[in-house]
Order: sequence, then C-alpha cells, then structure tokens
Amino acid sequence: MGALALAFSPALPAAEEGIWPRLRRGGLVLLMRHASTGPGLGDPPGFKLDDCATQRNLSEAGREESRRVGERLRHEKVAIARVYTSPWCRCRETAMLAFGQAEDWEPLSSYFDLPHREEEYSERVRKRIAGYATRKVAGNVVMVTHNVNIAALTRLSVATGEIVVVRPDGCCSLRTVERLRI
Repeated sequence: MGALALAFSPALPAAEEGIWPRLRRGGLVLLMRHASTGPGLGDPPGFKLDDCATQRNLSEAGREESRRVGERLRHEKVAIARVYTSPWCRCRETAMLAFGQAEDWEPLSSYFDLPHREEEYSERVRKRIAGYATRKVAGNVVMVTHNVNIAALTRLSVATGEIVVVRPDGCCSLRTVERLRI
C-alpha cells in the first residue's frame, strides 16, 4: 500500500529531487521535528516525561506522517545508521514509527519551558554532529527533536514532520544542506 502511495504521490520540487543521491551516500544528519500532535503548544502543566498520558502526543495524522517519512526514505534507499530522539513521547513515537528504532538522548529534549538549557543542549548536539566529520558512520544519523531545538541549531523554524538535512562543518559546527518535507 505504501509503495502505491509513493508511486502516485505528486512529484517533488526540483530542490528535493537533488537531495536523494546525497542521502544515499550517507554521512549526513537529519534533524527531524516530531510529527503532528493534538492541539496546543508545549505540554500541559505538570507533565511527566515518564508518563505519556501527561504530554501532548501524536495525533493519528502525526502517526501516518511518521510512517510516510520512513516509507519514503526506505523507498529512496537512504541508509539510517542511528536514530537519536528527545525523550518526549511524541518524538520517540515519531522515531519508532518512521525508523523502527530510537535512542533517547537528553540534549534533544525540548527547552521550550526551560530556556536556560538552550546553550548547553545546542552545544552538545553541535559537537556530536561535528564529530561525524572525522568519525564516519555507515549511513546517516537521524535526530528527532522539537522546533525550538532545530531553530537554535539552524535558524530555521520547521513544520511538524519536517526534516532539515545538515552536514558536519569543521570541528564544532554544522551546515544546512536542505529542507525536506515528505
């Protein structure tokens, strides 16, 4: 069914068509915002990371978006070496539905309500991405996180389910390669 949907989906803009060969070669990092959620912004007061019932979670549309991302990347033969995720349930579920794997990593946590963590978390993510310049991985690395985190790293505000493809740039930085909306 997924293959049929891909076969009959509208053509991608030319800019997106050009990213697929680069993604097949690997060595890139895909910063993905979690897929669509229920209404609201942030999380309800008193939410707990270890209790998904207290958080803003994926909607049915978000679950379908997540599956569609994974199907498209598999269809395009994009190798995924590792998947890191924010410990928020909506990010973990996005990663599991799209890629079948997810490793929680604290620096991908939302700091929407904790802005004092932005600098520390962003620096740790930048350093990990920069490390891929010398420590090659077989495929690409995915990091599923939140808009606030991606905006701090790339200066881009992204839609739910959108991916910003970046590459390591020197010892301590990253460079945006492409935006990808599947």
